[in-house]
Amino acid sequence: MKRILFILLVLGTLHGTAQSIIGGDNIIKTNLSSDLLNNYNLTYERSLNHFMSVSLSYRSMPKSTLPFKSTISSYINNPNINLDDFKIGNTATTIEARFYLGLQKMSGFYIAPYYRMANFDLSVPVSYTFTPAPIQGVTIPPKTATAQLDGSINSSAFGAYFGVQYQIFTKVVLDLWIAGGSYGTSTGILKFNSTETLVPLAQNALQSALDQTKIDPFKLKTTVNANGATADMSGPWAGFRGLGLTVGIRF
Repeated sequence: MKRILFILLVLGTLHGTAQSIIGGDNIIKTNLSSDLLNNYNLTYERSLNHFMSVSLSYRSMPKSTLPFKSTISSYINNPNINLDDFKIGNTATTIEARFYLGLQKMSGFYIAPYYRMANFDLSVPVSYTFTPAPIQGVTIPPKTATAQLDGSINSSAFGAYFGVQYQIFTKVVLDLWIAGGSYGTSTGILKFNSTETLVPLAQNALQSALDQTKIDPFKLKTTVNANGATADMSGPWAGFRGLGLTVGIRF
């Protein structure tokens, strides 16, 4: 038993010495799970002491077709919105503090409160159908058109999550996000500028199509005129964070 305790003590001492040699107070890393979804990100983490660090992260997702369409369709229950042509991009900046429960700098189990500011760039196609007024007694068939609403939503939220970080090899760090969440607020505005004057029948049809959009618990206000349409939205902003694999370099 004494021999086992002695071996464990020596291994612990060697591990601490190795950490002091190959470790450092800085880590640059990226989340591989987000990168696979074209949501590119970079994080800089700086140790303050053996138990705490701070970090700054930036992410950017190029504007592209909507991911997870089947899930999002349950929230945007409007047949007039074509989710196949729906496009979204986003950028976000996150400020984070980490409290490690292990004895080594920036290593082991941690709890991390954070604040995030994000911007979502949207292009939302809304189709509407109306029957033009007859011309000289001639009935004109129904006409279907698409209003492309472009704009952005800005959000800010506070949150926390927990995970575990390990240093492997010489300078490589693995960071596993386990689970967490955030809550905050959001505001946004989308606009459609028509290339031609919208007749009253077209305005009514477009307004009716927009009114079918219900995204609880968000407040959505839409207005339509001869020049196009505007959609203002505001409401709470909640997010889930977890199951992320991050790899980095320590120096």
